[in-house]
Amino acid sequence: MSKAHRGKGIRELFARGRGECPVCKRTNVKIIYEQEAGEGKIKICKTCRAALKHGRKSL
Repeated sequence: MSKAHRGKGIRELFARGRGECPVCKRTNVKIIYEQEAGEGKIKICKTCRAALKHGRKSL
């Protein structure tokens, strides 16, 4: 079977969810994971989210 609906929600985002991660400064990566930083929320990439979760990086 085909997977026609995979990534459906990300297609509606600006640039299909891609941009520069504010933590690691990599460009053209998917920045779809929200993380609390200070008073508000920022969107970060998957690898930074995992590193923050395991204590390897900090904001």
